[in-house]
Amino acid sequence: MLDLLGASDAGLLLPVQRFMDAGGFVLWWIFAAAIVLWTLILERYWYFRRIWPRRRDGVRRIWQARPERRSWTARRIRAAMLGEQEASMAATLPLIQVLISMCPLLGLLGTVTGMIEVFDVMSLKGTSDARAMAAGVSRATVPTMAGMVVGLSGLLSINRFRKRVRVETERLGDELAYT
Repeated sequence: MLDLLGASDAGLLLPVQRFMDAGGFVLWWIFAAAIVLWTLILERYWYFRRIWPRRRDGVRRIWQARPERRSWTARRIRAAMLGEQEASMAATLPLIQVLISMCPLLGLLGTVTGMIEVFDVMSLKGTSDARAMAAGVSRATVPTMAGMVVGLSGLLSINRFRKRVRVETERLGDELAYT
């Protein structure tokens, strides 16, 4: 990877390359999952900041434009409007949750592959080559740490989004009065 970059950029990315090499191929999968996860998280932040206020105002205008709002039909329409808006607010949350759950499991896969490397070294060279075993232990611990960090960082966001969906749905329900 560093060969593709110029000499000045390679110096900046050398620590990153070493970290990725220390973690093995599983660390690249965790990195890809982290990019997708944080893209979805940033999209939800953007949605609640830019899109949601316009959608909420549009739903409110549609409801206020109805000539009658007390009948059974009006109540069903209101419930459908609320359900549709709740679904749009929570659109990517299941995928975010899957990625959050997947990252520690990928870290565990890195642990297993790293320990297999340690056992390979032990079977070929015996237990006396501590340096060779240390590389396998590194490949076992780095992906575990990375998977946990990515998962925990996403966990904070998903909890915040779930609360926001619940609060915004209740607030919109209160704004769509029956009178």
